[in-house]
Amino acid sequence: MNEHLKDRYAVIGNPIKHSKSPDIHLLFADQTGEILSYEKILAEESQFTQVVEDFFNNGGKGLNVTVPFKNHAYNFVNELSDYAKNARAVNTIYRNNTGEFVGANTDGIGLLRDLKKTLRLQLLNKKILIVGAGGATQGIVEPLLNEKPSELLIANRTPSKAEIIAKQFKSFGNIDYCALNEIPKHHFDLVLHATSVGLEGNNVALPTEIIGPSSCCYDLLYSNQDTPFMEWAKRLRAKTVVDGFGMLLEQAAESFYLWRGKRPDTGMAYHYFRPDRVPKPSL
Repeated sequence: MNEHLKDRYAVIGNPIKHSKSPDIHLLFADQTGEILSYEKILAEESQFTQVVEDFFNNGGKGLNVTVPFKNHAYNFVNELSDYAKNARAVNTIYRNNTGEFVGANTDGIGLLRDLKKTLRLQLLNKKILIVGAGGATQGIVEPLLNEKPSELLIANRTPSKAEIIAKQFKSFGNIDYCALNEIPKHHFDLVLHATSVGLEGNNVALPTEIIGPSSCCYDLLYSNQDTPFMEWAKRLRAKTVVDGFGMLLEQAAESFYLWRGKRPDTGMAYHYFRPDRVPKPSL
């Protein structure tokens, strides 16, 4: 089929070259019998609104939004899903029947599905640490708190940013914040790395005491090689150490469902793209 006749979708971000979203969504389309195209859009922050408007005005049907534009997208749309409204961050944009822009946040749904379905974790009464206080963290806090952990702590180099998110979600459960050098020196059941420093190959200095023999260490970044955070966690013999590919896959599936009304088979996609990643945690 002529590319111009296909429904157009894209992911917008900066950087964007590394994105696997086009491969994932085109596989979903093949699975479900949908016909579409999916591209990558690199944009500068000052261009975000213009680039998004141009995309939709030229026939675009839906956008995924990644770093650093999730807050820009929140301010851009006319209508918000509940998760996006509470997170104040948007990673999925589409138009409703009246042409209004709708913003959703599928990050938290994607993370939870990966943690519970693939890694078989249960979070009730568990201690959770999130390192980083950007748009990614805003998108995952509410779904995590809905699982009723005993503790959810956000640690950030600039603690005031973590404080804003903690106050934003305090009505949802037991949440607190601190600076990186104030992280309590006790084991956490789940440590989520949600900073962007891994994109440059750097690492965040964390106390080794936070890792215990039953800890799951999860980097929201996805990579074919171990990230610096994953290397660190493996040296400390954390029970489970994974990158964020499963979250990427599951949040993409939720976006695809919002756009096309069909739910892809993420299990098949998982084994197709990353058979190496499938962990086998003991039950």
